[in-house]
Amino acid sequence: MNATFLKIYPENPERQKIDQIVKVLQDGGLIIYPTDTVYGLGCDIHNQKAVEKLCRLKGLNPKKLNLSFICYDLSHISEYAKINTQVFKVMKKALPGPFTFILPASSKVPKIVNSNKKTVGIRIPDNNIPRSIVQALGNPIITTSIKDEDEIIEYSTDPELIYEKFQHLVDIIVDGGYGNNTPSTVVNCTEDDFEVVREGIGDIYQFI
Repeated sequence: MNATFLKIYPENPERQKIDQIVKVLQDGGLIIYPTDTVYGLGCDIHNQKAVEKLCRLKGLNPKKLNLSFICYDLSHISEYAKINTQVFKVMKKALPGPFTFILPASSKVPKIVNSNKKTVGIRIPDNNIPRSIVQALGNPIITTSIKDEDEIIEYSTDPELIYEKFQHLVDIIVDGGYGNNTPSTVVNCTEDDFEVVREGIGDIYQFI
């Protein structure tokens, strides 16, 4: 069956379409959606079969999956990650924004993915579509970037081309307009320092 192709405007996501996406996530479906950087592939963190399906699609070992969660705001982060005051202050200034913060995982995370992961990436993108989805869902979604085989264009940016490629592999593809082809900046906060492990769109140093 082909994926549903949903046009959603980030300025004002329609509640009916957001609810449609949430229902698919709750039923164990996979979605592709825009962020403030590249398009992402995601599923409900509490659906084990969906997490395994996502890993198969990306060719990943679930036990070695580098997890990133899309959250609505900072209020849920303490459920999934351990965070000190200094890091919290920086995150509060930088988010929503194009950053993934790597933090020590709380005891909840290994149970979610049936692995012994010690860290988790936290994303709060500056885009109303994914934030509306996780707000309506009531918990974060696991996310991973959509990569392209093209060596020059590393990330797919055109929703229609993404649909052509993934229509038989996922359940919903959200057209939120053209995406970027530069990912988020990944900042490791597991030690006392802030270490940029991947340069992306965001400049973390303006917030430190």
